Amino acid sequence: QVQLVESGGGLVQAGGSLRLSCEASGSIFSINFMGWYRQAPGKQRELVATISKSGRTNYANSVKGRFTISRPNGKSTSLQMDSLNPGDTAVYYCQLNQRVGLGPSADYWGQGTQVTVSS
Repeated sequence: QVQLVESGGGLVQAGGSLRLSCEASGSIFSINFMGWYRQAPGKQRELVATISKSGRTNYANSVKGRFTISRPNGKSTSLQMDSLNPGDTAVYYCQLNQRVGLGPSADYWGQGTQVTVSS
């Protein structure tokens, strides 16, 4: 069993910064990558950023150059968000992908943290 807990969300004005953190606990064996998704009201969940243990990153075009995801350090990752704009308003979810032994990889998700950016 794996549990992911996000923190750091809140209300910030446009142009400001926010840092989200995600800590995993439970049966963590071999992390392939961790990442962040977000979902705004009335929209589907979309990828924000992912990063592998080796440091390979993948960013959505809408956040590239503004957001930075940290390399998984043990069982945690973070998302530094700069130059925030109202379009970034969403619930942000932490993702962990791992492989247990020789079995298939599996995805785990946190419950999300609200980020609201006002103009």
